Amino acid sequence: MKKMGPVVLDRDRGEVMFRVFAYDKKGVSLVVKDKGKEKVIPMEEESPHVYSTLIKGFGPCPLYKFRLHDEGDYPDPFSPFQPFGVHGFSQVVDHEGFPWKDHLWRGIEQEKMIIYEIHVGTFTPRGTFKGVMEKLDYLLDLGINTIELMPLTQTPGRWNWGYDGVNLFSVNHNYGTPQDLKLLIDTCHQKGISLLLDVVYNHLGPEGNYLPLFGPYFTFKHKTPWGAAVNFDDQYSRYTREMVLQNICYWREKYHFDGLRLDAVHAIKDESPVHILQEIGEKARELADREGRSYWIIAESDENDVRLIDPPSRGGYGLHGVWMDDFHHCIHTTLTGEREGYYMDYRGIKDLEKVFKNFIYTGQMSSYWRKTRGRDASQYPGYQFVVALQNHDQVGNRAQGERLSSLVEFPYLKAAAGLLFLSPYIPLIFMGEEYGEENPFLFFTDFQDPQLKKAVSRGRKNEFKEFNWKEVPDPEEEDTFFRSFLTPPEGWKDLNHSLLNFFRDLIDLRKNHPALKILDKGKVSIKVDPQLRFIQVNRQNQGRALIGLFNLGQNPHDISPMKGSHLLNTEWKKYGGGIEGEHRLLLKGNMILLETEG
Repeated sequence: MKKMGPVVLDRDRGEVMFRVFAYDKKGVSLVVKDKGKEKVIPMEEESPHVYSTLIKGFGPCPLYKFRLHDEGDYPDPFSPFQPFGVHGFSQVVDHEGFPWKDHLWRGIEQEKMIIYEIHVGTFTPRGTFKGVMEKLDYLLDLGINTIELMPLTQTPGRWNWGYDGVNLFSVNHNYGTPQDLKLLIDTCHQKGISLLLDVVYNHLGPEGNYLPLFGPYFTFKHKTPWGAAVNFDDQYSRYTREMVLQNICYWREKYHFDGLRLDAVHAIKDESPVHILQEIGEKARELADREGRSYWIIAESDENDVRLIDPPSRGGYGLHGVWMDDFHHCIHTTLTGEREGYYMDYRGIKDLEKVFKNFIYTGQMSSYWRKTRGRDASQYPGYQFVVALQNHDQVGNRAQGERLSSLVEFPYLKAAAGLLFLSPYIPLIFMGEEYGEENPFLFFTDFQDPQLKKAVSRGRKNEFKEFNWKEVPDPEEEDTFFRSFLTPPEGWKDLNHSLLNFFRDLIDLRKNHPALKILDKGKVSIKVDPQLRFIQVNRQNQGRALIGLFNLGQNPHDISPMKGSHLLNTEWKKYGGGIEGEHRLLLKGNMILLETEG
């Protein structure tokens, strides 16, 4: 199928080809904005339901809409840029005009990723791609080698998490221009940082979603939390499937992203002989093979489904990795004691031994989901699972958006980080976590439709009834957005700097110590004493061994019998504690890391 949307054929002559799928229409015209006036150009039906036209003389990046005859003028479903928002004119982007300098870039190997998740709009006071660029050296100093950007497609209003996007190919004008994004990615690659992008194929936002006017991109064959499902298996679904596959190529070919995080794939409904996720995996590998550089596809799912990472030869979809929420839920319940909502399925510290080897739910009945959940993942390599202590979902989907730093005492915050980096999985850090950010990360929206604004505010309050969270900030209030900004570095306290030192040293160990570099579950062992709340994690490789000792209880624990040199102690002064050198008492919330011969 030919590519939809605009393609610049000759930038000097302003020669641009436009193509759009418009099912069963009386006709389609292109409306081009030229010197403040609109020029209407009829489009030809080059094949059933597909219209195209070639224009010249309007420059390489004209503003345009499609006119569906007798229906109205609408933005392009394949728009690369919406400079005036979801309802405004689309703009052509001359992708070939950017002077890329990352030709020697070969990416980061999957098992070496240290991921840092960013919401561009709240990461810096500027809230832009240029703002992110200004903090790249800080992230490099921390040890980050992979940035994951929350969704960038155009959303309604001035701010949004990104999951209400309506143009899969657009770059959110609130963050900058397509050129700004390319400059950010190009600069990252020159500094040795890879970029992952969070993309959403399970639904589109409720405002500015004009896809249904163009064709059967949605179907009521399946139900989803957002209403009609994205049409991957009903009549004319090939156009939806091709749109998504073109999008997979687009972010790699035009923006040089190193991988994609697929949002909530359990909500993608597809009963086709070949699932769209399998096609996505195949397309990514095809691109990677062609360029000689990997293109990682990592799925988020609440189903603990190893089918996502199984190869097609074993009935799977062949993706590179999957998020592992069980790890977060296990440590969160251990530290906070929370048992409301989906936390009711977890036993806290009693689950730690299993979660270092496997999902917690591998086919058992879930009290929360009221069905069996998960499959055994013990035989899969650790680098196929992304784990976190915090991320946008687990923080932002709390009514008050509290970070872990607001829920647990400082010593336990450091111990939790130790468990994260001693695990055999890919670690993800949520922006600000590394210094104990205390500002919340709330759920915020800025819809323009008055009825939708009311519905979102009301729905947010109803969402948390089972958690017994009474105070729920209104997503539509400006203050909800502004409260979610990170604290500028000049506002950090001494406590933040000590935690930052700890994260920096942990990441350095993770990247350089032989016992931590290889994410092999077979080289990890863990013992847990639930009564004493004492944990021992052993990692070994190439004749080198590490012993991580954790006291998540209240009383000191004598570790005199343990042999080894002290590599790290969370109670050292540079990490905010009160001691120096070797110490044989494991204090409240304390972690000590010993090195021995393997």
